[in-house]
Amino acid sequence: MDDSEIAQNGQAGRPATPSRIEDAGHPATPVASDPDLDRLTALAASIAAAPIAILAVAPQAGQQSVKSAFGLDASETAAAAQLLGAILGDRPSPDGAAQDRLALVVSLPLALENDGGGVLLVLDRIPGPPPDERTSAQLRALADLAASLIALRHRSQAAAKAEAALVHAETRRTIALEAAALASWVWNPRTGVVECDALLPQLFNRGAATRMRARDIVAAIDPRDIGKTRKLFKQALDGNDDYSGEYRVRGSDPARWLAARGRVVERNADGKPTLVFGVNYDITERRGIEDRQRFLLRELNHRVKNTLSIVQALATQTVRHAREPREFLTAFTGRLRSLGLAHGLLSEHEWRGIGIRELAQTELAPFDEADARRISIVGQDALLTPDQALGLALVLHELASNALKYGSLSVSSGNVVVSWVIQGNRDDKRLVLDWTETGGPEVTPPKHHGFGSILIRRSLAKVISSEVRHEYLPEGVHARIAMPLGEAAEPV
Repeated sequence: MDDSEIAQNGQAGRPATPSRIEDAGHPATPVASDPDLDRLTALAASIAAAPIAILAVAPQAGQQSVKSAFGLDASETAAAAQLLGAILGDRPSPDGAAQDRLALVVSLPLALENDGGGVLLVLDRIPGPPPDERTSAQLRALADLAASLIALRHRSQAAAKAEAALVHAETRRTIALEAAALASWVWNPRTGVVECDALLPQLFNRGAATRMRARDIVAAIDPRDIGKTRKLFKQALDGNDDYSGEYRVRGSDPARWLAARGRVVERNADGKPTLVFGVNYDITERRGIEDRQRFLLRELNHRVKNTLSIVQALATQTVRHAREPREFLTAFTGRLRSLGLAHGLLSEHEWRGIGIRELAQTELAPFDEADARRISIVGQDALLTPDQALGLALVLHELASNALKYGSLSVSSGNVVVSWVIQGNRDDKRLVLDWTETGGPEVTPPKHHGFGSILIRRSLAKVISSEVRHEYLPEGVHARIAMPLGEAAEPV
């Protein structure tokens, strides 16, 4: 309070209000600066024709909370603190020195729910008669006004804290929704209006907005999913409360899938929904993964059946052409391993096909020497279908097995070159692969062909328009394999 305000209340020349009220052995109490409460204490002193007025609330953490002190000299703060402590009940009665320094004019309790009580204290430096009835009534009214003002301040502070907490909570919610790519909305069934955040219109391929009509959202759902969506939503509105659904967005290419989760949070007296909260989020990637998994399971089931048929045929033919059990076991185990390697590569590539270079390297690695390579693989990489990969895997295995037993890989000076070219135009491509053995023993055509030779000629029978030519040239075995080919991979 400045000097002009004090003068207006008849207290010009009084000492300035101290900033702290303290006494020996008790903590100092800061005096809050509140112009409105300072006016009240100045007015109280003026009405009582006394020099000092103090407004304080009940002790908190071992000290009084002094809201305003008017006219109190710094040398009088210890005596004032003793008086306040005795009146508010947290300290013994003031000693004689305190009573000699300050005389109590009037003490008016304040009824404060949140602060637990308080007091408006009017003091004089010399004892005098108590205030008359009219003055007492005015001071009482002033005390009630002070209590109301303190309560108002408390509620205002509490409201500000609650508002700040709400802002923080809303900020956290917004960040969480954005991080999870969730579009939140509130639907009023009575008006048909959906209040939403900015993400929801984007999910439905609509312009920027924070309000949408429910019928516009329904119109944006793919016709293939609208029937099921309506049914599930109606069940929630009719009493289930919770809604959960998935649907495609109309006109999206590729298809965009959305998931929706909602809940009826308010109903009227008739049980009709009046407020529905919910979220939407994009599940296109998840649906794509699920569709891919279903495709892979179907493909795997198909391939397992085919593979079992191949294994059964291999077992039957291998045992038929084997002269003794050991020969059967060695040949059959090698052919199964070849199939297993091709299957492993196809599984890693989710049965979408594999590159010919990777297949050749994998199948021929067991027949080569790590420290002195004798098998060369040359050619532009190209993608093979699963049937092509499985058939070619068996062909390469049989050619390598024969080369290791009888051909160029049976001697240290022999080598094998596996090379291929891609012929034709973009719409009619063919892969032509050559197996060429050199540096091995002189080759003489066999008098009869075993099952291995049959596999070389027939393993690609499932691949339409494929051709296999197997020749026993004196300088080394040569095989040429030709088959249709789709889009070629990038050159290696």
